[in-house]
Amino acid sequence: MADTKREIERKYESDDSGLPDLTGVAGVDAVIDKGVVHLDATYYDTADERLAASSITLRRRTGGSDAGWHLKFPVAPGVRDEVQAPLSDTLPDILAELVRSRVRDTELVPMVRLRSERDVRHLVDADGGLLAEFSVDAVQAERLAGGSSTAQWTEIEVELADGVDPKVLDKVEKRLRKAGVRPSESESKLARALAETAPKKLTPVSVEDPVTAGDHVLTYVRAQRDAIVELDPAVRQDVEDSVHSMRVATRRMRSTFKSFGKILDRAVTDPIGDELKWLAGELGVDRDREVLNERLSAALGEVPHTLAYGPVAERLSHWAGDRPGGASSRLIGILDSHRYLALLDAVDGLLADPPLLKAAGKEPGNALPKAVRKDFGKVSALVEQALELEPGSDRDVAIHEARKKTKRTRYAAEAAVPALGKPAKSLVKTMKSLQNLLGEHQDSVMARHTLSELSAVAHAAGESAFTYGLLYGREEQRAASAEDQLPGVWDGIKGGADVL
Repeated sequence: MADTKREIERKYESDDSGLPDLTGVAGVDAVIDKGVVHLDATYYDTADERLAASSITLRRRTGGSDAGWHLKFPVAPGVRDEVQAPLSDTLPDILAELVRSRVRDTELVPMVRLRSERDVRHLVDADGGLLAEFSVDAVQAERLAGGSSTAQWTEIEVELADGVDPKVLDKVEKRLRKAGVRPSESESKLARALAETAPKKLTPVSVEDPVTAGDHVLTYVRAQRDAIVELDPAVRQDVEDSVHSMRVATRRMRSTFKSFGKILDRAVTDPIGDELKWLAGELGVDRDREVLNERLSAALGEVPHTLAYGPVAERLSHWAGDRPGGASSRLIGILDSHRYLALLDAVDGLLADPPLLKAAGKEPGNALPKAVRKDFGKVSALVEQALELEPGSDRDVAIHEARKKTKRTRYAAEAAVPALGKPAKSLVKTMKSLQNLLGEHQDSVMARHTLSELSAVAHAAGESAFTYGLLYGREEQRAASAEDQLPGVWDGIKGGADVL
């Protein structure tokens, strides 16, 4: 069992000890002394600090009102989502799952111990409602792995109460700045502890901006790898749009391998691409049906009551497999599987030792446009083919294939944007608009297929199939509208296609 909450807080430093006077802050009616609490927290990470590298903290803490295990994910500066689990001797499985995409098979070890003496005040409004918790923490840090150094400091923390307007923090900060208090340079206690207790090392070599064509392609691949890893916990927690976003990242990476086969050796990338296709397929099992259900439910909602015969909504809901919430056990099983973790390891290996070909060392202004133009040529051939065909299944297939190649061209242009600028951005925008039009057509094809199946089941059960036929006809109209728009849209695209 775990609970999740949004934590909004700000941290400060001061050369003076004690609590600054906050009386008179706009909206704050009283400052209530809540006494001193003693906190003892052990932070866990891999030996190479993978969680810290992503600004994630995992700790076991005793003392205070929320003793237990805490896992925090960054959302924005000063904003984190905190997942809490009850106090136990070992890491709860539910938290271990949420860091698995980063940790994988590597052991989590006690990294740092922080003991804090926290002097707490509550800032309340005229009705006694809590606005924020204001505290001064005297912190003692002890390195537990990778050294044995210690450090100590004092910091001020202001945490917004649940449901309170964040502008309260601005008002408090204004008063603190007048008192000579300054924002902390560290994003968290753990970050400061790791920095101040770290063994002395050589200054790391800075990561340079991408220069060659290979640099730009690898930068794009790395961004998709990071997206998959970062979305993993959100998918497990059934965060809205997380499954779709992870699926898009897998498709972007796989598409990049294909588009830039002259830059990255496909003998190495194709096997990884096959695994990315598998993952995208598994992510789509629930997602595709969910999207189609939303489309058909919305269409059914537009049908007059007098034309809705039989339990259409119930059959649609049953077909969609409505679930009360939370990621499906099947999907979590995929994310826990050896195959998925091996895929992440393979991508990491590729980025660490990229299979670069001769073209990778060329100027991006030459190699990247060439690959993008090749992809666009495939789109052009498929759209022209579709326009020559009569409406029907053959045209449907051609439009669907054109849509897939449109996405590939879009992703290739995205990878080229940092190097090529406005021309690549223009092509991304153009391909996105074409993708949306072709996608609307494909969604109609899939909707009609589903309506045919549901109609047959309803008919076999002795129910009226009239409403399914009505919805089918409307989907035909939507597809026909997309087909009617395609010639004009395509003429406009061809006219401005030579941007790279």
